[in-house]
Amino acid sequence: MKKPLQAVIVGAGHRALIYADHARRHPEDLQITAVADPDPERRIRTAATFGIPAHHCYDSAETLAALPSRVGDVVINGTMDHQHVATSLPLLEAGYDMLLEKPFATNEAELRQLVSAAKTLNRQVLICHVLRHAPFYSEIKRHLAAGAIGRLFNLQLSEHVSFHHAVVSYVRGKHRSKASCHASMLLAKCCHDLDLIVWLNGGVTPQRVASFGGRSFFREENAPEGAGTACLIDCPQEVESKCLYSARKHYLDNPDRWDFYVWATLENVSNPTLQQKEALLKDPANPFGRCVFRHDNDVVDRQSVVVDFSNGSTATLNMVSGSAAASRSIHLIGERGEIFGKLEDGSFTIRTIVAGPGKDFSDEIVDVAEAADTTGVSGGHGGGEELLMADFVRVIRGEAPSLSTTSLDDSVYGHLLGFAADRAMEERRVVELEAV
Repeated sequence: MKKPLQAVIVGAGHRALIYADHARRHPEDLQITAVADPDPERRIRTAATFGIPAHHCYDSAETLAALPSRVGDVVINGTMDHQHVATSLPLLEAGYDMLLEKPFATNEAELRQLVSAAKTLNRQVLICHVLRHAPFYSEIKRHLAAGAIGRLFNLQLSEHVSFHHAVVSYVRGKHRSKASCHASMLLAKCCHDLDLIVWLNGGVTPQRVASFGGRSFFREENAPEGAGTACLIDCPQEVESKCLYSARKHYLDNPDRWDFYVWATLENVSNPTLQQKEALLKDPANPFGRCVFRHDNDVVDRQSVVVDFSNGSTATLNMVSGSAAASRSIHLIGERGEIFGKLEDGSFTIRTIVAGPGKDFSDEIVDVAEAADTTGVSGGHGGGEELLMADFVRVIRGEAPSLSTTSLDDSVYGHLLGFAADRAMEERRVVELEAV
């Protein structure tokens, strides 16, 4: 039998622990041997969860990298976006291969620096583009690769960010300002979708990008008449009770929905009470208690991207926040037909051209659960998280990569699209992409 892959968690936050949990479900494949995080409480909890000895708990990626010998085969790097490159470089030099959360860089200079280092050191770096592994998208890719609709002419993707997700992350949360999180909303939220555009188009090089968008809704002039600055402090009850974005409705009436964001400062409190949570929202310094219309957010709440590829194909991505329900939809048009569907529906349609009398096309509905081997697959991002981890283990062991495997090189152009789209929007021009 093959030995389990030994992994070190760097940045023991929400995302890294989701991936690391693969070790508890499949101990024959993965074992967590160490953790590095500046928060001592997180180190203690992570060590308890995975049975990590105290002498393998470290305060930083740099401390881990400076050890005389490795304490694992690979690193699961779930640090904050702007820390990805800085923490990855010394660990790659120390000999670790890596699973790295996306976006793997927050600017083009860092992107090129990490790509160069991985090549020079001959390290494997796989990026957490989990939607590639979600059966909905992997099945679409499989049909495209088989020629179901021939050469692609146009790709249309959209992401609707639900009203509660929009405000918890991009109005009240840590991604509300590019200055603080170092990434735009497009890069933070739609890094998956930009990657899908390049991947589904067969790796064709994108060469020109235009983009339009801005912050039009979550602004002070749109606040309800008479609204205060904080929902539970100075907003009149008759206003707060009718507001769709009341912190009471979002976080006290639904205390578990975004608990890992909203109650992060209570993560070291065992079973915090509703009273403790309400007191936290009444703290004037707590961003989650503030009015969404009178906040310090500066990222967009909608953005449209248009891409021109080197082979003449085109693509669009529409990101709109504040929708009633979260959804991702796709419509691909090729020389022989179309593929379209919505991730949340669990199925897509292949519509092929019929050149005959009385009928223009024929439809085949593909049920993802039936088409793909999804037995036992669960988790977020359409089941992609668990499938990504299984694929990562196989690749590091030297087995054949899947259709969805995302190496560092595979992820580059999706990131470059994001950087270029933001520049195009801000500078009101078409931006040419430079080759890597």
